Amino acid sequence: MQALSPGLRVDRSARLALQPLRIFAVQAHRLRSHHGLAEARAVPGDAGMPAPMQAATRRRRPQLDIREQACKPGFYDAISKIMKIRERYLWDRCVFVEGKGVFSLLKHIGARDQDFKTLRHVSNGLVGDPTLPFRKTRNGRFCLDFDKQTARRLEFQPFLLSVGEDFKRHDSDTVRRFDEIQDDLQLNTALQALMIFKAVMLYDVATRPRKNLDHGLNKWVCTLFSLRTVTTPDLLDEPALEGIHADGVDHTITTFLNSQNTSDDSAVTMLHSMGEKTGIRFNEAQPLNIRGRVQHLNYLDTLMVVDNERKHSLSPVHAVDSSQSATRDMLVFFTRKRVTKGHVSADVDSLVLHSELPMEIPIFVPKQS
Repeated sequence: MQALSPGLRVDRSARLALQPLRIFAVQAHRLRSHHGLAEARAVPGDAGMPAPMQAATRRRRPQLDIREQACKPGFYDAISKIMKIRERYLWDRCVFVEGKGVFSLLKHIGARDQDFKTLRHVSNGLVGDPTLPFRKTRNGRFCLDFDKQTARRLEFQPFLLSVGEDFKRHDSDTVRRFDEIQDDLQLNTALQALMIFKAVMLYDVATRPRKNLDHGLNKWVCTLFSLRTVTTPDLLDEPALEGIHADGVDHTITTFLNSQNTSDDSAVTMLHSMGEKTGIRFNEAQPLNIRGRVQHLNYLDTLMVVDNERKHSLSPVHAVDSSQSATRDMLVFFTRKRVTKGHVSADVDSLVLHSELPMEIPIFVPKQS
């Protein structure tokens, strides 16, 4: 692990927090040139285009442009608050942010009011899962590029997690193919603001390196899962059927969207030291290995964990009315550096852009002096 002394952690976070005003003054021109972001904003003539061309133009146009927030005091207040949360993350290697606070941050980054409403119910469009009968899932891959300062959609690739990455389940090391996230989620400005929040949080955070990841690359691969887990009278929802585990990445972020008919003791997240045994159930954990306990209960409650330094587990989802189904909707972001030769995912980690579902937005990068 690349250790950070307490003094360095605090000093680095403090210096980063001073940069937002200067970044936009110095780098706005360069941001505008990346991948046609500025050109895609032009809308004259859209009305005269054929419908497929209109749709393509709308998709290319950035949905959330943080440069438009540059003159708004609320934006800088939000960035300052994110930097304070980031400081806690640097110290504790995990942080839980209540939904009300996340809502305020995303709104000041530029998320639209209507998009908060639609994001909460986006899971209604989910389909089946390739290996878990109690789950409906879509996923999509994105690149957080800190050189070009953009987040952009990557082409479809299959997905797998291995036992060697501290993930032990019946489908470990199995290549899984999920249905893809669509525009209803990726073009939602609340989701895009959440990506910007995540980018600020993880930028330049030193973590214990995983094997066969290119930690010298200034780009991150983010696999986003939109999930609905379901408990029925005949089927128990196990959000972490794999027991105590890690996700094979550098950073994991989980955001709560919605639930129906779930009991108050459902889906409690436990954080564990890396010395805890992988694969055992949450209630078999050694007390000395428990590092924290949180529960996503309110819209946008968000947990972020340095994945290779904390394992985690979840308790099952129980229904209040056992005769009816109980559902729980989440967004889960797995973020890591690109894999290198020898990694189990070496053949399914392309950085090629998605040709049919393009998305690209500028991201905020806190620069050091």
